[in-house]
Amino acid sequence: MTGEEREKWIRKNAYYHRSLVSHLKFIIPEGSSVLEIGCGTGYLLEQLRPSRGVGIDVSEEMIRYARIHRPANRYFEMNAEHLTLDETFDYVVISDTIGSFRDVQMVFEEIHKAFTPQTRLIITSTNFIWRPILNLAEKLSLKMPQKRQNWLDISDIVSLLNLSDFELIGHDKKMIFPKYIPLLSAFLNRYVANLPLINALGLITCLVARSNRVALKPASEMSVSVIIPARNEKGNIEALIQRTPTMGRHTELIFIEGNSTDQTWEEIQRLGAQYKEHRDIQWAQQAGKGKGDAVRKGYSMATGDILMILDADMTVAPEELPKFFNAIASGKGEYINGSRLVYPMEKQAMRFLNLLGNKFFSLAFSWLLGQNLKDTLCGTKVISRENYLKLAANRSYFGDFDPFGDFDLIFGSAKLNLKFVEIPIRYRARTYGETNISRFKHGWLLLRMTAFAVKKIKFT
Repeated sequence: MTGEEREKWIRKNAYYHRSLVSHLKFIIPEGSSVLEIGCGTGYLLEQLRPSRGVGIDVSEEMIRYARIHRPANRYFEMNAEHLTLDETFDYVVISDTIGSFRDVQMVFEEIHKAFTPQTRLIITSTNFIWRPILNLAEKLSLKMPQKRQNWLDISDIVSLLNLSDFELIGHDKKMIFPKYIPLLSAFLNRYVANLPLINALGLITCLVARSNRVALKPASEMSVSVIIPARNEKGNIEALIQRTPTMGRHTELIFIEGNSTDQTWEEIQRLGAQYKEHRDIQWAQQAGKGKGDAVRKGYSMATGDILMILDADMTVAPEELPKFFNAIASGKGEYINGSRLVYPMEKQAMRFLNLLGNKFFSLAFSWLLGQNLKDTLCGTKVISRENYLKLAANRSYFGDFDPFGDFDLIFGSAKLNLKFVEIPIRYRARTYGETNISRFKHGWLLLRMTAFAVKKIKFT
């Protein structure tokens, strides 16, 4: 097949290819560096608009066409089983070509060379249950003919990824109606295709994975910033300073006070000055309102490689934080979330309606994000500074919608395809002050944010 013939097939099946591009654009932010393996004529790579794009293909004809017609990116005639590129990328894409490799495992082994700890492997392929329909479509000249050496379903691909030291982060399926009919196609593919059970019928299978071979910086060289939002928590400030452990190379404490009525601000300043010789302590008052605003203020002041949130109410003990540090420093996870719903709680730690709400949001978000998340509302959350900066740079996709800060981090981390890990913690009753959460007012707001996220993440 020539480059011109392939382009004609792309135009003939324009709806399918536009839908595939749209889904990959949701995963891959514009301006990322991208390596596409099996790039063909360079159509997909061009549509992704990378800041640095490289395509490789075994076909000399395809590479020649791509170089002439899509010169914004670089193209090489190369076998992915013997990758000779000496550069790394934000994303490595294998789209609709995994069935053509002679040795899929060898390809997976080779592409580790292009990975950093943050690189994501994106694989798209056609759902195995569509095979009879696709074979018929090829015979009727309704689909681009493909020479396949193998036909892998999800379990086969995941098994090969595991054998090659890749870890699956998530997978989903898209499109149950691959032909364009105004209104009907959009309704079926945007809404119906994303519903539980029906989603299993999707034509496009998309997997996201990361490499487990790329070395991280040693934990002893990582620094930590602990952000402590504090409103009406005067009685807890000294214990927070005394009990928060030192982690990694260096640990700084950052108190952000917001609109207190009990001298919390004065207490932070007094104790901050008192302990300044023994602890690295910073403090500031937030200009806005809400925990989310306080957290973002703290992050803007932070200098650590790892950013932690610790609620000042001490319902999560500061002594729990090394568990979170070890999980992220070892690479076990990239977004670390506390879970209060595993161990027995102290009496009065969480009211019954709050518990039911947490259970509901756990189920909703596990479906929504494609990763298990048992306790969305636990205040203790950890992310690397590098990933937070990426999250903040892409915050415009969701907008400034979250006064709590929890969902800004959860949705942003899911959009970046970070590996989620939950750490069970023991949730304690308050010993000072009263909760700042209104069950019904804030519960309604959380429902609205969940509906917003369904639209922005699932029904795209």
